[in-house]
Amino acid sequence: MNGAGAAGDGQVMMGAMTSSAPGRADVSAPRPVLSIRDAALGYGDRLLWSGLTLDVPAGEFVAILGPNGSGKTSLLRAVLGTQPLTSGSIEILGEPVRRGHRSVGYVPQQHLADRGTPLRARDFLALGIDGDRFGLPLPSADRRRRVDAMLDTVHARAFARTRIGSLSGGEQQRLRIGQALIGDSRLLLCDEPLISLDLNQQRAVSDLIDASRRDQGRAVLMITHDVNPVLDMVDRVVYLANGQALVGSVDDVFTSEVLSDLYRTPVEVVRARGRIIVVGLPDHAHEGHEHAPHHDGTEH
Repeated sequence: MNGAGAAGDGQVMMGAMTSSAPGRADVSAPRPVLSIRDAALGYGDRLLWSGLTLDVPAGEFVAILGPNGSGKTSLLRAVLGTQPLTSGSIEILGEPVRRGHRSVGYVPQQHLADRGTPLRARDFLALGIDGDRFGLPLPSADRRRRVDAMLDTVHARAFARTRIGSLSGGEQQRLRIGQALIGDSRLLLCDEPLISLDLNQQRAVSDLIDASRRDQGRAVLMITHDVNPVLDMVDRVVYLANGQALVGSVDDVFTSEVLSDLYRTPVEVVRARGRIIVVGLPDHAHEGHEHAPHHDGTEH
């Protein structure tokens, strides 16, 4: 596991518990990129999760896990400033969260571009620089340099002038990550970036995300249905289920005792050949495929 020195490592937080040690705050500690305090989110009478407190420093990789409908994407939307919390607060670099924060890069769930889309790969990347501005962008040497550098970073130079609708799913996903990174973001949010990709593409995309936090010090929040492809990259996990939020390392959260308590039914966690397998999850936590990889980051 990669150690980012984050508060809360080595323990699991549940409900309204916090990761901060009691007593006087460490004024010498660097300001976290993302700070969530006693947050809850729900729709009407339905509570998705509550009591979430989380500080994410620069360079930390946090995986967000949980069953379908547990509020994983809603959490990212709250950090993006597009979904208000029911209670609590979110700050980015010490400022209240707001829509369109330039320090936040976002990789949405994958939707393949229509084959007729005329946008070239390099132009798609450039939208991460000035796509939020009105009018046509003015050509400049700096803009071309940044696009060329990102094409190399995401290994897309060979298809830089190809229309994105003609590219494979893995190639399009590398471009989406490049578009999120090219704006010099400090926080990278990724919503299921590995879905529908084969194993080789999953590794290539995961490596790009991991390199962005190791080389540029970005903090990363990534929703994934399976933690195994990024198991050696993740520092901590946020596990959402049954209206609760657990925060801790993979070793802390993925235990039989912790998940049995969360789901209020016996659950067994097995490690085999470097993978995590969870056995006995209740029916409401299944996606309906008896032997398929499970969406909470496990196989059953």
